[in-house]
Amino acid sequence: MSENSEQNGRKSSNKIKNLLRNFFTNPVYIISFLIIALLSIAIVYPLIKIAINTFQWSARDFIPSAVPGEFTLYHWITTITGEISSSLLYQPMANTLAIGASVSVLALTLGAVLAWLVTRTDIPFKKTLGFMMILPYMFPSWFKAFVWLIIFKNDRVGGSPGLIQYLFSVGPPDWLSYGFVPIVLTLTSHYYVFSYLLVGAALSTISSSLEESANILGASKLQTMKRITFPLVLPAILSAFILIISKSLGSFGVPAFLGLPVRYYTMSTMIYSSIGSGRPTEGYILSIILIVLAALIIYFNQKMISKKNYETIGGKDSKAKLITLGKWKKFAMTGAVGFVFIVSVLPVVLLLWQTLMLKDGDYSLSNMTLHYWIGDSNPDIANGYSGVFKNSTILSALKNSVIIALTASVLAAMAGLIIGYIVTRSRKMFSSKLIDQLSFLPYLIPGIALSAIYLSMSTTKILFLPVLYGTLTILILITVVKELPFATRAGTSTMIQIGGELEEAAKVSGASWFKRFFRIMLPLSKSGLFTGFIIVFISAMKELDLIIMLVTPSTNTLTAATFGLQEQGYPQIANASVAIIIFIIVVVYLVTTIFGKTDISKGIGGGK
Repeated sequence: MSENSEQNGRKSSNKIKNLLRNFFTNPVYIISFLIIALLSIAIVYPLIKIAINTFQWSARDFIPSAVPGEFTLYHWITTITGEISSSLLYQPMANTLAIGASVSVLALTLGAVLAWLVTRTDIPFKKTLGFMMILPYMFPSWFKAFVWLIIFKNDRVGGSPGLIQYLFSVGPPDWLSYGFVPIVLTLTSHYYVFSYLLVGAALSTISSSLEESANILGASKLQTMKRITFPLVLPAILSAFILIISKSLGSFGVPAFLGLPVRYYTMSTMIYSSIGSGRPTEGYILSIILIVLAALIIYFNQKMISKKNYETIGGKDSKAKLITLGKWKKFAMTGAVGFVFIVSVLPVVLLLWQTLMLKDGDYSLSNMTLHYWIGDSNPDIANGYSGVFKNSTILSALKNSVIIALTASVLAAMAGLIIGYIVTRSRKMFSSKLIDQLSFLPYLIPGIALSAIYLSMSTTKILFLPVLYGTLTILILITVVKELPFATRAGTSTMIQIGGELEEAAKVSGASWFKRFFRIMLPLSKSGLFTGFIIVFISAMKELDLIIMLVTPSTNTLTAATFGLQEQGYPQIANASVAIIIFIIVVVYLVTTIFGKTDISKGIGGGK
């Protein structure tokens, strides 16, 4: 009996030793463990911490019986059922859901129609049209809010008149200048790109044999589209819906610029206002509710996709034949050109025009100046602000933005590639599935909510980390975390396409894992690395929602500086700053595309 026990003990001991030996001798296991640990610290821990904070008294609670750190339901009761719950929670939530639903319907429809036009018809200049249609993705979404104000602002709310009032001496109604309508239309003109890319990618893979068979059987073009084409692109439509509504629900810049002047609050602007006005716990509760809303919508969307199996028929004739537009070609071309002019060209022209206006609201040529670009400080102009290229505050913010964008882009792209390698090379392992799920988690969290989460944890020491608030480190970290799902998708898409033969041959030859990865896998996955880099760089350079509550005077970014300038009533300097952001993004995108052969659609779901 004792001998059997000893033998069993030795077997168990040997098994544990073998497991430990395999773990420490296999770099994949070690890297997987480190990734899980880092993702847990960067994503899971902050979520748990902010949830705990909402059930505790804080030092800012001026309640006689409040003891900081002790358990309480006071903040939840105040937010959900208190006297201010209507203005604090329910009205902003209703506004947020209305905006999200409206933007989703409009952007999905618009993007799908444009995708069909470019991918399935014989419309000319497809390459140029395609580039111009994705150009708004490179613009900050809130930049369109600036342009909207340039055109539709009235002197009743905005102080100085917009272009329409200047030309016709009649100010647009308040509902067209601020509030629900301009917010929805502005966000739609930005987020339709997701629908265009995803639906376009799906349409380009549909076999023409399916549609031809339907036509032979007597189905009309409308019936064919309804019964064959639409069901096949439905997964892409639902994926685009998730991207659009998750972005819309958490959007901060556009609702702030077009909503706050008329006290039209959304969840994101109420989070910002609550934390900024000394009610951080209520802001954290709103963040949790916003995360739950986004997660529920994504969950039910995924359930819809999983209920059906969508497949296209492969074979030699896998490419769909183009539809001849005939007499409608000129009309379609005119509409497409007009659309890209309105959403891609006109906004930039108007933005640059306003940077040259000495006095806001005066659009005459005699009012033109370069002061807001290269002018010295003049107390009679913009309260003494010098031009952007001579303004130390703007230049410092630009430096911070570039440092954050470049650092976060490199880190996220490399992390995405390594995670993609782990996920594709060890699919059957539990750790692989866990890493995949953890890296996707930030996708569920709206940017402003993640900003609130990181604000709650960055003011104190966490484990071995020092206080990060007021450093560029926290801004880089939150950017990497938020963009990790997209960088991971780009890395995974690339790794799937790389066979394991070369790596196996190198392994047999005695090459270490690090040598195999950096000498073989990394060069072969260059396109995925550049794709992840440019996706994160674009997002980081134009990011406002994610960092607005984390910046300080020493870590101010160009986007945050722009927000402050617009709020203070200096739109010319703000727009000049936006123009710099757009210029940098477009230049880096073109350089990366040419030399890295990137495709940003792979990072947001459009790639194969």
